[in-house]
Amino acid sequence: MPPVVIAGLDGSPESLAAARWAADEAQHRGLPLHLLHAWPLLAPEPVQVSAEVDQNYWAKRLVRTAEAELRARHPNLTVVGDLVADDAQHALLQAAAESEMIVLGSRGIEPAESYFLGDVSMPVVARAERPVVLVRAEPREAGPPRAVPGRVVVALKLHGSCDDLLDFAFHTAAARGAALMAVHGRSVPLHARVPWGVDHDVTDEMTRDAHEQVSRILRPWREKYPLVEVAAGVRLESPAKAVVQAARGAVLLVVGRRRHRPGLAPRLGPVAQAAIHHALCPVAVVPHE
Repeated sequence: MPPVVIAGLDGSPESLAAARWAADEAQHRGLPLHLLHAWPLLAPEPVQVSAEVDQNYWAKRLVRTAEAELRARHPNLTVVGDLVADDAQHALLQAAAESEMIVLGSRGIEPAESYFLGDVSMPVVARAERPVVLVRAEPREAGPPRAVPGRVVVALKLHGSCDDLLDFAFHTAAARGAALMAVHGRSVPLHARVPWGVDHDVTDEMTRDAHEQVSRILRPWREKYPLVEVAAGVRLESPAKAVVQAARGAVLLVVGRRRHRPGLAPRLGPVAQAAIHHALCPVAVVPHE
């Protein structure tokens, strides 16, 4: 199956914002967009019945309304709507396996819901084998999409492979004509703390060492994507805090998630959790080894 961008629709403002973001991204990447609405109670497709007795009328209307809007915004984009009689989580995970990425709506970060995104989004993020992008509802005063390319921020670790993460981040930045900023956060260790603050000799050495490692990791990607403007930042604070702060004003924040091993429950690390719950921009969670 050729690569596609998939957006999950459930009728919420968040899912519509996700569909709009997905359409923009599909346009940038030159890929078709599939809109997916899954509901286990969908009835078998009726033959020649009026809307008044069609049990799937509202589900069809939801998808068709979104299709019409996105085609009007992107006349040259291929948009396909799908209705699936299945549990939403199962349908989205199956679709994600065959997609370039899957885009879902994300609720806010009110204290009562700061840990849970909902019954569907979190399990899909934790289990999907392809990148999952979470998009918040658009502010009511938001106007047309901005023409400013902005920047893509990627959370960079220095141990283990970052190839899947950087491949997605650089590809997205190149497709959008955006700059890329790689951010690495590192907490100050206990031995660097002194009664009057921190030992700057220790922290300066830590920063220099981290910058050298970041530069080494980014070097082949700079060569592969010479047109992408790249910056790197090392912050001596918790990785989660560093990433969320760096993402202010970004068009996308890219974070990693380790693929779960057989027998282990899927989970998200602290950086991915913080990004999902606190970053205001769209967040892409990319599975990696």
